[in-house]
Amino acid sequence: MTPEPHRPTATGSQTGPGGPDDGTPPPDLLLAEPDTDLAAKVVARFAAAGVSTVVCRDGAEALLQLGVQHPGAVLLSAPLPVVSAAQVTALIARLHPVPVIVGAGPDGAEEATGAVAAGAVAFVARPYRAEEILPLLMPRLDTDAEARIVVGDVELDVAGFHVYVRGCSLQLPVREFLLLRYFMERSNKLISRQELTAALWGTEKPDSNTLTVHVRRVRNKIQEAGSCCTIDAIRGMGYRFECGPGACAETQSAPTSRPARAR
Repeated sequence: MTPEPHRPTATGSQTGPGGPDDGTPPPDLLLAEPDTDLAAKVVARFAAAGVSTVVCRDGAEALLQLGVQHPGAVLLSAPLPVVSAAQVTALIARLHPVPVIVGAGPDGAEEATGAVAAGAVAFVARPYRAEEILPLLMPRLDTDAEARIVVGDVELDVAGFHVYVRGCSLQLPVREFLLLRYFMERSNKLISRQELTAALWGTEKPDSNTLTVHVRRVRNKIQEAGSCCTIDAIRGMGYRFECGPGACAETQSAPTSRPARAR
């Protein structure tokens, strides 16, 4: 007897139009992960958050299931067997454009970097942290979510995971993107360190230097890109995201170089 071929695992409730060819609704996420134990753990976390997931084990199967399942997003392990994460990302961008997230540990960093260069919207840690990935998926699951946030000369494309400063693209790692988004959604408001660490790390007491380092990196990157916005540290109280109104009015009146995004 010939063994039955591996079938992708579907989990969670599936809703939405444009599903698989048999008429069932599409999954929210396609996960390509060769480690079955790791896949099972992260799928359970996603299911608890209402994210339906289809799991496959290698890059070739991921491409096949992408055409059949029509998922809302794709999460690729790096390294990925058979067809690499970078190759899968490039083919997805060409054949079935959906957001791609790539997850890697130290052994997959080079392949993950190639996937980002090929069009992946985010590079996350592997083993996966659901609290890091779910915010990237939620804008696509929540039809009421604001897809575009603009404060001063900084624009955040939430669904596409893009940041633009004065019209030019700015690349940020996942945690820095989420931190900037949190600030921009609460611009000109004082936010305590406890609130930020609870929202971004799930605890009010992370490593004492972690938040400081992330805030400094985001502040430096937007200012080096020429933004009139900054993140002010209020000693003993927290942080505030602010933009100088005069400078921002001047930069917003200037033409931008950001190319039009595909819809």
